[in-house]
Amino acid sequence: MTGRTPAPFTVDDYRARMGRAALAAADAGLAGLLVAPGPDLVWLTGYAPPAATERLTALVLAPGRDPVLVVPALEAPDAALSTGAPALTLRDWTDGKDPYALTAELLTPDGRFGVSDNAWAMHLLGLQKALPGTSYASLTDALPMLRAVKDAAELDLMAAAGAAADATFEDIRKVRFAGRRESEVAADLARLLREHGHEQVDFTIVASGPNGANPHHEIGDRVIGHGDMVVLDFGGLKDGYGSDTSRTVHVGEPTEEERRVHDIVREAQQAGFAAVRPGAACQDVDRAARAVIEDAGHGPHFIHRTGHGIGVTTHEPPYMIEGEERELVPGMCFSVEPGIYLPGRFGVRIEDIVTVTEDGGRRLNDTTREMVIVD
Repeated sequence: MTGRTPAPFTVDDYRARMGRAALAAADAGLAGLLVAPGPDLVWLTGYAPPAATERLTALVLAPGRDPVLVVPALEAPDAALSTGAPALTLRDWTDGKDPYALTAELLTPDGRFGVSDNAWAMHLLGLQKALPGTSYASLTDALPMLRAVKDAAELDLMAAAGAAADATFEDIRKVRFAGRRESEVAADLARLLREHGHEQVDFTIVASGPNGANPHHEIGDRVIGHGDMVVLDFGGLKDGYGSDTSRTVHVGEPTEEERRVHDIVREAQQAGFAAVRPGAACQDVDRAARAVIEDAGHGPHFIHRTGHGIGVTTHEPPYMIEGEERELVPGMCFSVEPGIYLPGRFGVRIEDIVTVTEDGGRRLNDTTREMVIVD
C-alpha cells in the first residue's frame, strides 16, 4: 500500500488527527513527535511510503506549528497524492544532501520528542548527531492511547474486518482437517481471508493436538488426526483495519474432558465480555475471565493476558492484563481471548474483538462459540 489510503477518511480527518496528536504530545511534556513510516504515519496522514526504502521519511508534529513531512524527492509525488497531504507541508531532500540537517531545522535543539517505535536506529542516531541536546521516547511509552479510541468510520471498518474473519471461519469449518498437515489448513485460512477482502494476512495459527498447548504455535507439518482439538487463530488487515479471532474446533467427537475444558473457556470469554463497560479498568476484563478459569482449577493453565488492542495494527495498546488500570472508554477496540493450555495434550482458546459502547460492549465477531465438530 503506497501513496493513498481507502475512503472514507478525508483531509479534515487527517488534519484533526495530527492536531490531536500534537496537543497530546504537549500534554505529555514533549516538544513534538517524529513519526516514521508505518501504522502511525498512515493513520495520521494517509501516506504509506515504499516499504523497501532506506531513505529518511519523517512527519514532524509540534504544538502550535504546521505539520511537516520530510520526504525523499523521488517519493514526494506519491506523498503529495495522499489524502492528508493538503493538511501538511512537504519538504523534500535529494540524494547527496543531509536529511538530518533538514529535519533538525524543524526541531527544538534541546527538546524531548516522541518517536515511532518502528523508526530506524540509523535515522534516530543521525538526528541525535545533528542535535545532541535532543532526547527521545517511544510513542508506545509516551502516547500509548494515541490510536486507541476509534471514530464512527473506523468502527465501521473494524466491523467489516471482523465480519470478513467470521466468513473465513464459516468457510474453514467446511474443509477436511483429518489427514491434512497444519500448514495446509493454514494456507486455506490465508486464502480465505484474502477472498473475503483482506489485503494483508498477519497470522494463521493452526495448532492441533498437543501443539494447541502452545498459544503461539508456529504452523508445521504435523498431520491432523481424528480426535484432535485444533486451535485456529487468524487475522490481518482489511481496508487498513485489523481482524483477529480464535475458535477451537474438534476433529470428530470430543471426550467429556475436552468438552468441559471448552465450556470453561467459553464461560470465561463471556465473563470477560460482560465486564466491558465505560469506566471499567482494563484489568477488570482480565480479572473477570481469569476468575472463571481459576475457579475451575485451571488457573496455572491460562498463561497469557486476556486481550490486546487492535486497529491499524493487529496488536496495540490497550492491554487487558492485571495491573493495567487505564479506564475503558467508548470507541476502544480490543480482543477478549482467554485460554486453557494443557502441556502435551491440547489447548482451547476463544477470541472475539470487542468495542466499548456508551453502555457496555459490542462484539465484532459473531460466529458460534460452542464446540464445532469438523471432519
